Amino acid sequence: MSEMINIFQPSLGTRELAAVQEVFESNWIGRGPRTAAFEAEFARHIGVDPGHVTSVNSCTEATFLAMELAGVGPGTEVVMPTVSFVGAANAVAARGARPVFCDVDPHGLNPTADSIRAAMTPRTKAVLVLHYGGYPGDIAAIAQLCRERGVLLIEDAAIAIDSRVDGRACGTFGDLAVWSFDHGKIVVTVDGGMLYVRDPELAARAPRLAYFGLEQASGYDQAQRSRTRWWEFEVSAFARRSVTNDVLTAVGSVQLSRLPEFMARRREVARRYDQEFAGLQGMSCPPQLPEGHETSHYMYWVRFDGGIRDEVARDLYERGIYTTFRYPLLHKVAAYGSDVVLPDAEDAAERTLLLPMHQSLSDDDVERVVTAVRSSVRARRRADEGR
Repeated sequence: MSEMINIFQPSLGTRELAAVQEVFESNWIGRGPRTAAFEAEFARHIGVDPGHVTSVNSCTEATFLAMELAGVGPGTEVVMPTVSFVGAANAVAARGARPVFCDVDPHGLNPTADSIRAAMTPRTKAVLVLHYGGYPGDIAAIAQLCRERGVLLIEDAAIAIDSRVDGRACGTFGDLAVWSFDHGKIVVTVDGGMLYVRDPELAARAPRLAYFGLEQASGYDQAQRSRTRWWEFEVSAFARRSVTNDVLTAVGSVQLSRLPEFMARRREVARRYDQEFAGLQGMSCPPQLPEGHETSHYMYWVRFDGGIRDEVARDLYERGIYTTFRYPLLHKVAAYGSDVVLPDAEDAAERTLLLPMHQSLSDDDVERVVTAVRSSVRARRRADEGR
C-alpha cells in the first residue's frame, strides 16, 4: 500500500519550532505574554475586542465553560443538530440539562432556522449550532430566531476559523462561541481552544472561571497592587483549571499568521475536487455557497446514490486513502436518551463521506484521490446496476 493520505493533517515547520524555542529561552512557559498576544491576534482575526476572548486547553473545555456562563442547568434544554461533536452534547448533559436534537439539511448537513424552531420548547435555554465542514449555514436567520425567542445562541465554530457571512466572522453572530486548535484543525496549537463571550460582564468572568474561580490571576499580579500578603486569594466559583500556556499559544500565533496561505491551498484543493467530480453520476459534491458566504473548507464531503458509500470507502482505504463520516448522529446515542426521528440526518448519515482535505495535500495526492474516487464510483455503480 502507498503511504496513507490522511483526511486531516496539520502544517508545522521551522517557524513554529523557533517560536517554541523563544518561549523556552524566556523561562516562562506557563500562561503569560505569548498567550495574551495570541488572544489579541485571534480577536483581531474575528473582529472583536480582546477582552471578550479567553484561550483554554481545548474546544470541548471552552464549550463546558460556555454552558456554565450561559446558565444551562437542570430543567433547561439546549437545541442542537444531531450531526455534531460528542463533546458538545456532553457539555450540555454534564450540566444536568437536556440536549434536544434537531434535523439538518440532508446535503449541507447544517440545521436550518425552521428545524431549530421545530425543536424549541418553553424550556429551551440555548441553541448550540455547529458550522458543518466550515460552511456558515443558516446562521443569520438562526441568530434572528434566537433573539426573537429570547434564547441564547452558542456557536460551535471549531472548524469555521475563517468562515464568514458578508464579511462577518462565524462565531460572532451569537452570544458565545468556541473554536478548536487541536492537532487536526487548520490552525493548531497541538491542543487548545478559544472562547468568545459577547456580554462584557460574562466576558470578564470567563478568565476567572477558566482558572479555579480565582479573583486574581497570580501572585505576581497581586503583588503589583498590594504591599503585603499578595499570596492570599478569593474564590468566586468552584471552577477547574482550563487554561493553556505560552508554549502552545506561541505555535498558535505562527499558525494564525499562516492562515491565508493555508486557506489559499484549501480553496485550490476544493476547486480541483469540484471540477473533477462534476457530472460524476452517482455522487454529488458539497452544495454551492450562497452569495456572501465564505467557508474554511475544513471538510470536503460527497454524497452517494444507490447505497454504495461504504463500498467506496473500503475501496479508497485499500488504495491508501483514509475517509470517514463526521459526525455520527447524536440522537442515536443511548446515553442522551433521545427517541426523536430525524429523517434527513439519518439519510445523510448513510450517504455521506468525507474526502481528504488539508493544506498539506500535494498535487499528486489530490490526483490519487480523484482517480480512486472516480474509479470506485463507476465500478460500484456498474456492480449495483448488474444486481
